[in-house]
Amino acid sequence: MTPIVTFFEKLFSGRVWGILLDAFPRLLGYGIRVTVPLTVISFALAMVIAVIVALIQFAQVRGLRQLCRFYIWLIRGTPLLVQLYLIFYGLPSIGVTLNAFPAAVLVFGFNEGAYMAESIRGALESVTKGQIEAGYCVGMSYLQIMWHIVLPQALRTAFPALSNSLISMLKGTSLAASITVMEMFRQAQVINGRVYEALGLYTEVALIYLLFCSVLTVVQRKMEKKLSSYGGNRA
Repeated sequence: MTPIVTFFEKLFSGRVWGILLDAFPRLLGYGIRVTVPLTVISFALAMVIAVIVALIQFAQVRGLRQLCRFYIWLIRGTPLLVQLYLIFYGLPSIGVTLNAFPAAVLVFGFNEGAYMAESIRGALESVTKGQIEAGYCVGMSYLQIMWHIVLPQALRTAFPALSNSLISMLKGTSLAASITVMEMFRQAQVINGRVYEALGLYTEVALIYLLFCSVLTVVQRKMEKKLSSYGGNRA
């Protein structure tokens, strides 16, 4: 019990409260201005990649399918932090230099895209073949069937998994601090380097991340209910 008591005594001391109250607006500001945009842009890139990769695999495009499987195998088999270091610190050695924010967007997008592609692929395969055949019967082309029949149903099925990926990405953006992106966690490190109050500051950052993720969770549940009712109405 002693470490727990010590934790709360330290956390609720007057000095720590002053530091936390002073740091909160700055941390929240960086969270809104940098962490959230980094998450949104990276997730949008991941969605584009995931849909393309999933459709290629679903269509059994020879050659490209093997390339997509290699991409998924490579990304899922290597740590995200290592990927960040390879892109930001490794590429300059061959003459390719990226700023920290674009480098983070690329890495997060391609990393999460590999996982999301598998979720979407599974959802695509859950659509019954009878609906595809019905599309052909009414004169639709393959692309029209994919766009109007298969993909909307697949994305609705994959929505919970994709939402979880978004929440996971939001938390994972803290790793961008390792390549000097001045997001929320990096700002906490900077402040801590000045006041030396790691326990309180990192607890505060954790709570802000928890707040962001809680908001996303509430939105996810509401969207799932809407999509469920939409699916029920169509049925």
